[in-house]
Amino acid sequence: MSTLVTLLLQRMRRDRLQLLIWIIGIALLALFSVSAVEKTYGDPAGRENILQLAVANPSILMLRGTPEGAGLDQFVFFEIFTFIAVLAGLMNTFLSVRHSRAEEESGRAELLAATPAGRSLPTVATIIYGALVNVSIGLFVALAFIAGGLDAKGSFVAGCATAAVGLTFLAVGLFAAQLMRTSRGANGVAAAAVTAAYVIRGIGDALGTPSSDHLHMTVAWWSWASPIGWGQQTLAYDANTLTPLLLNLALTVAFLSLVFLLQAQRDSGASLLAGRLGRVDARSSLSTSLGLAWRLQWPTVVGWCVGSAFGGLLTGSLAHAVAGAATADPNVQKIMEGLIPGGKGSLVQLFISAIFVMVGVLAAACATQVIIRMRQEEAVGTAEQVLATRVSRARWLIGYLTVGTASIVLVLLSGAAASGLSAVAVGDDSARVGDSFAAAAAQLPAALLYLSVLALVFVALPGWTVGLGWTLLGLGTVFGLFGGLVGMPEWIRDISPFTHSPVPIGTSTDWSGGFWMLCIAVVVAIVATAGMKRRELNTA
Repeated sequence: MSTLVTLLLQRMRRDRLQLLIWIIGIALLALFSVSAVEKTYGDPAGRENILQLAVANPSILMLRGTPEGAGLDQFVFFEIFTFIAVLAGLMNTFLSVRHSRAEEESGRAELLAATPAGRSLPTVATIIYGALVNVSIGLFVALAFIAGGLDAKGSFVAGCATAAVGLTFLAVGLFAAQLMRTSRGANGVAAAAVTAAYVIRGIGDALGTPSSDHLHMTVAWWSWASPIGWGQQTLAYDANTLTPLLLNLALTVAFLSLVFLLQAQRDSGASLLAGRLGRVDARSSLSTSLGLAWRLQWPTVVGWCVGSAFGGLLTGSLAHAVAGAATADPNVQKIMEGLIPGGKGSLVQLFISAIFVMVGVLAAACATQVIIRMRQEEAVGTAEQVLATRVSRARWLIGYLTVGTASIVLVLLSGAAASGLSAVAVGDDSARVGDSFAAAAAQLPAALLYLSVLALVFVALPGWTVGLGWTLLGLGTVFGLFGGLVGMPEWIRDISPFTHSPVPIGTSTDWSGGFWMLCIAVVVAIVATAGMKRRELNTA
């Protein structure tokens, strides 16, 4: 068996469960979206009315994309493609970093380099493997749309667009692995690139020019600066053109060329952005396990805070425009209510809450990385050195839980402060500042629940921490954030903590969901701490 085939099989075996969940999850999202649109907007006249309302509201265009007709097929593509593209992008960035920078960080890449595989063949294997994965995603998405009764040609184009976006972000992830010294840093940079592509596409869509019947739109140039925008411009089920995907392929080739160029110039384990030299003497704050945990985490926390602030900036600056749309036609509110489970209140409050669910996902992701870092410290043996001192295992865990809690609060506050300041800057009233901080506070319990549950997983099943942590977050995001969009059954949506986050609407806000999640998080954290006292270190 050739070395390349062996490397491919190793990657397939290692990712078999994670990829199965990602691919089937994305395909089910596509299938559910067809069913939901048929059920909710089955009447062509109703779809036309909704699209005309959407065209008049930049916030909806920014979140969902631009419409290209009121047919069932076109409406489904408008409804769901950008979200599918974001999921495909994130899946590919995690995949590429897992098989590149993470391998170097663990030392396995150096062992491989000493074999006939050398340094380049593992990267080639990752690219081929990623390409096969994206072909599978595209095929599953196309089959899901066809199974839902949509046009086969348009479904094929939509599948190709999804695969092309995923392939681009596979290359982006490999490039980020060349830039950053750690897998956490590379994941952060690559995930930020996916977010930026979504937002830039959203700005271009929001600034587009509608047709005279308000059922089509010509996007602004911003959309042509985004890989997700290129996938959207295939106009599946309408023009059905694959030409824009050449831009995806060109960008992919450009990034992959840079990857091989940089890899040939640097040593294994090194990075283009090298880390700073450490101090000769440690600060006094590092004399405690809590201080060490914070020192290991703060660069990652800063990255998540920047992402959250960007989302907040977007929220505050668009809230004024959303208020104008609400005044023009109150029916726009029905569309926004689909984004927030059980959401009631003004359109602006719903819009702020919808964006802050995404900020809550960022906070939960930051907490997930804190516990994953704890697991990595255990796996590489550095935790053993800490626990050889007077630090007990329970105190070590509590230190990370404290850092995780502080990280969540900082990420949410960053988003709220940016949202409030941008709202004031565009001339909105001070009530938007309060709405922003209330929406951020509403996301705190869900993020804390992710922190405590993953801590319990770390205690009970340490080897499952990384895979299960991201899987739980991904499922919670799909069920909670997209469940309402695609008409998932209520009991499935209720599985996600984000579904139970309160929706702040002034004095009549129902905070009971947040209260119960907070109680559960505290209990689970106590159980995890108690279990940690009885658990031995596990480096396997």
